[in-house]
Amino acid sequence: MTVLTVVTDSPEGRHALAAGVQEATLLGVDLLVANLTLGALDVSALPPDLRVTIVERHGGGDRDPVRAVLDEVADHPDVDRLVICVRRRSPVGKVLLGSVSQQLLLDSPVPVLAVKIPS
Repeated sequence: MTVLTVVTDSPEGRHALAAGVQEATLLGVDLLVANLTLGALDVSALPPDLRVTIVERHGGGDRDPVRAVLDEVADHPDVDRLVICVRRRSPVGKVLLGSVSQQLLLDSPVPVLAVKIPS
C-alpha cells in the first residue's frame, strides 16, 4: 500500500505534502510524491523513517497535470490513496476555469483525501 501526494508550487502543494506525510505515517505505508513543481522538491524536513519516492513530472511542459497524476496512479498499482489540497473557488471561477483538484476527485480510480489549508 502506498499513498500518492500531489505537490505543486503553492501553499496548497506544501499543505498536501504535509497531509500526505501524516496519512502515510498514520497508515505505516510508503509515500509517493508527484512533483508538479517547476523545480526540485526539498524533502529534507520529512521524517527520516518514512520511505519517500519522488516522481518528477515528465513529458512536455504543456502536459495536462490531471493526466500526469492519473498516469502515475496507473503506473504504480500499489497506490491505494491520493492526497490533494483544494482551495475555495467562486461560483464564477468554477464555471469559467476547470480545476485540477476537481478533475482528480472525479476521475481518480483510487480514494482521494482532499484537504484544505485551515483558515
